[in-house]
Amino acid sequence: MKAFAPRSLEETLLRLGEHPDLRPLAGCTDLMVSEPEDRLDLPGVLDLQRVSELRGFRWRGETLEIGAVTAFSEIRDSPDVRQSFPALAEAASKIGGWQIQNRASLGGNMANASPAGDSLPVLLVLDAQIVLVGPEGKRTVPYRDFHVGYRQTALGPGEIIGWVQLPRPPQGATQFFRKVGTREAQAISKVVVALLASVSDDLITEYRLAAGSVAEIPLRLTEVEEAMVGRAAKADVADLAGHLAAHAVRPIDDVRSTAEYRRFALAQVVRRMTLQLVS
Repeated sequence: MKAFAPRSLEETLLRLGEHPDLRPLAGCTDLMVSEPEDRLDLPGVLDLQRVSELRGFRWRGETLEIGAVTAFSEIRDSPDVRQSFPALAEAASKIGGWQIQNRASLGGNMANASPAGDSLPVLLVLDAQIVLVGPEGKRTVPYRDFHVGYRQTALGPGEIIGWVQLPRPPQGATQFFRKVGTREAQAISKVVVALLASVSDDLITEYRLAAGSVAEIPLRLTEVEEAMVGRAAKADVADLAGHLAAHAVRPIDDVRSTAEYRRFALAQVVRRMTLQLVS
C-alpha cells in the first residue's frame, strides 16, 4: 500500500495528480476503528496532518476560514469560534473524549459523511461554504450541497476539502446545539440538532434548523424554517416547531435507537430550543 505525508499543499496536489485513488487522511479516528478489510482494501493513503496551509483560522473580511485539518480541540478553544460561532465550539467539545478531539478534524468529520456527524448540522445552519481543492484547481461548494447521498459527497476524483468558510452570523442571532446520545460524550448521536435564530419586536425574523441521525444525510429542515419566520415568539410556536420537525425527517431503526424515539427526541429538542426565544 502506498503512503505519503506531504508537507505542503503543492506537494499534496502533486501526489493527488499522480495517484488520484489515494485516501486522504487527517485525524484517522474513523479509519483506525473500521473493519480490517476496509483498511486493507485501500490502494494508498495521503496523510494531511503536516500541511500547514490546511490548518488554523483566518478572517477574510466578515468570513472566518478554518483549515480542514484543524482539530476539534483547536476549534473548541478558539476565541474567534467561541465568540462568533458558539454552536460550533459546543459541538467540538462533544465529539468523543479529549483524545479524539485532539486528533479528529473538521474536514474529516465532513468527508467521512456519517449522517450522525456532530459538527455537520452546525455547519448547515451557519451557511458554511466549502473550498475543495485538487489537481484541477479550487472550487467552492455551499455546504448544503456537499452531501449527495448516504456516505457520499460532492468531492471529485483527486479532490480534498481545503477550507471551511463561515460568514459572520446576523447580529443578535442566537445559536443552539444539542446532541442526544447514550452518554453526553464518546457516543454516536441518536439525534443531533443545531439552530440559529433571531427575534425582533417579538417576531421570529431568522430561523435556521438542521438535524443529523434522522435521515441518510444531515438535513436543513426548510419546511420548519419557512413556517417559523414571521411568527410571534410565543410558547405555542415552540410546540409547532417541534411537531413540524418530527414530521420533516426520515429516521430509521438501528442498533442505537428507533425511528420513533428519534422523532420524539427531535421534537422535544427543537421545542426546548425554540422556547428559549420566547420573551
